[in-house]
Amino acid sequence: MIEQNQVASESDWKRFIKKHKSVFTVFVTAAILAVTLAVYVFVWFVGNAQSTNLVPSSLGMWSMGNIVTFILNAIFWELVVVGIPVGIGAVAAWQWWKMLPDQEKSEYHLSGKGSHKSRAGGAISPLLFIAFAIKVYVDGNWNVAISTWNLDYVVGSMVTILLWTVVIFAVPAVIGLVWWISHKTDKPQ
Repeated sequence: MIEQNQVASESDWKRFIKKHKSVFTVFVTAAILAVTLAVYVFVWFVGNAQSTNLVPSSLGMWSMGNIVTFILNAIFWELVVVGIPVGIGAVAAWQWWKMLPDQEKSEYHLSGKGSHKSRAGGAISPLLFIAFAIKVYVDGNWNVAISTWNLDYVVGSMVTILLWTVVIFAVPAVIGLVWWISHKTDKPQ
């Protein structure tokens, strides 16, 4: 009787981890190694990016081209050195999960619904950076050191990007709204 109450009071995750201690230890160790490797690869890449003249060593001499090249190369090396082993590990974890008996999986309620918080801000920042990079390229300032830009140029570019955003999103929205209103008013009541 006491054992049943103790089992009922423990969380599903706790019971699952206790039952599969060795596998859980392997996955936690693999996650720690993956994070450590990701940091090491980034530090290695930064050192090599400067020594191979991929980017200038002085930040004041970086251009938008240097920033984009640096970001794309860093993403490439992280994916090649860290992403592939992590992907293989994820496939192995999925295969292990599929091998567990269905009865055991249903015993634990591990796939509870998470919160549905909206994080739209996470998608907007990269889009604004891409729009700013396009604006700098169009202006012919792609290989110009960022330290030479003045505040008027940056603010003017931001206003231009805001106008692009309005044209890209607001104009189709207005057209859709006008169509919807005309569609609703044309129907006989």
